[in-house]
Amino acid sequence: MKGKIYSLLLLLILAVALVACGNSGESKNNDGATKGEETEAKSTLQMALGQQPNTIDPLVTTATATAYAAKPIFESLLTLNENFEIAPMLAETYEVSEDGKTITFKLRSGIKFHNGEEMTADDVLASMNRWMEMSSQAKASLADAKWEKVDEETIELQLEEPSLIALFTVAEQNQQAAVMPKEIVEAAGENGVDEYIGTGPFQFVEWKTDQYIHYTKFEDYQPRTEPASGLAGEKIALVDDVYWNFVPDESTRISGLISGEYDVSIGVSPDNVQQIEATDGIEPEIWTYGMELLVFNKKEGVFTEQKMRQAINAALDFEAVLLASFGADHFFELEHGIFQPHMEDWYVDTGKDKYNQKDVEQAQQLLEEAGYDGEEITILTSREYPHYYNAAVAVQQQLEQVGLNVKLDIYDWATLLDRRSDPELWDIFFTGWDTQVIPHGYAFIDSKTEWAGWTNSLEMDELLEEIGDAATQEEAKVAVGKLQEEFWEYLPVVNLGLFKNTDGYSDKVSGFENFIGPTIWNVSVEE
Repeated sequence: MKGKIYSLLLLLILAVALVACGNSGESKNNDGATKGEETEAKSTLQMALGQQPNTIDPLVTTATATAYAAKPIFESLLTLNENFEIAPMLAETYEVSEDGKTITFKLRSGIKFHNGEEMTADDVLASMNRWMEMSSQAKASLADAKWEKVDEETIELQLEEPSLIALFTVAEQNQQAAVMPKEIVEAAGENGVDEYIGTGPFQFVEWKTDQYIHYTKFEDYQPRTEPASGLAGEKIALVDDVYWNFVPDESTRISGLISGEYDVSIGVSPDNVQQIEATDGIEPEIWTYGMELLVFNKKEGVFTEQKMRQAINAALDFEAVLLASFGADHFFELEHGIFQPHMEDWYVDTGKDKYNQKDVEQAQQLLEEAGYDGEEITILTSREYPHYYNAAVAVQQQLEQVGLNVKLDIYDWATLLDRRSDPELWDIFFTGWDTQVIPHGYAFIDSKTEWAGWTNSLEMDELLEEIGDAATQEEAKVAVGKLQEEFWEYLPVVNLGLFKNTDGYSDKVSGFENFIGPTIWNVSVEE
């Protein structure tokens, strides 16, 4: 009897063990994968984008298409974390002297360029000097500063006076202070570098015009050890190859996303968000980009007259323009500030009385005072950015109702960028500007940048200097209040409000996010 009981107990134990083994094979981990099973990952990430850059050299242009395409390749001494705070990248550490006039950067050791060469202080020095020559913000904010090599692992930024904004300028991502090999920098011409070689997690392979840019994983990349945050911290290439496909037609991008041809589609118009939401296997990501801007040509033509600019600002119904641009109010915010409200160090309320006036009588009075006599007003626009195009059409209609003679010139985006550099060819164009961490990041405010539109305001220039020279953040914020008041008086641009971008991505994609554009490191794709 005892033997039978032991036999039954043994069988029961074995049965429980088998059930337990079976259950462990079916239990799920946090991301839904089965424990004990390897999740098959794709080695290639396929991106679809509407716009092709005219270069991948980030110093040549402020165009978003270039900044996005350059992100995987190039890195700078400093960068920005998810809170828009300064964080080191190629600098191991940085230190500001007691008098505030010298910033010392200790370089990370063992960092390699994509050509296999190790980064040196000479490479960094050459790169920073080129950046000082070409970056509109560096020229404006650090005009009298100098870079010096201290030793093989250290360089210094020497300032004429202490500057509240110097570190932010070095960390700025538009016209990024990209570190490249010295020989590449020295061989660069007016149109930029001939080879795209940086230190980033992905390296450039080829660019097939009108088709794609191909990146591949940089096997010798040395990531930082801090947790990933914004553009800072650990950056890991989790796929071997990335194809940056140029697909101007949005319906083609979306159909490719649905079919699985593309893993991510950058730029989904509000009209198509519902289609993304209703389709199994793909999801939208809606994120606040920055300001939707109407830019005036202040160098030639009717808008050299300030009252003409004020007339346009008085006439327009901003909400109607933004609704025409985006189709629904959850894709934009009526906001007059040059900073977002959550940015407490910089956000101010001045100038609000001149925002979204919708005052036709005031506009016509200003037109009369400006001496407008029916001159043709040319608006540059492109269908490659539907919301800019829609804004241009809406503004044309509103201005014609006020009595202005307005025509649209429609081009592909690359051609528009070329034409906007010639003040004889346009009067207005539309663009977006991502929210900056300092006011000096807005090239349309600073006269010294000579950015398209050609701002020339002594008052705003002096206020920018006052902000940079401020001893405290509180003092700087007071000056920002004065700057924003003058901004709405001088009107280098019309800030229509904040807008949101939408991207679509497969639910097989993990880790994808937008921070000052799409990031492709720390991103994986399941089979």
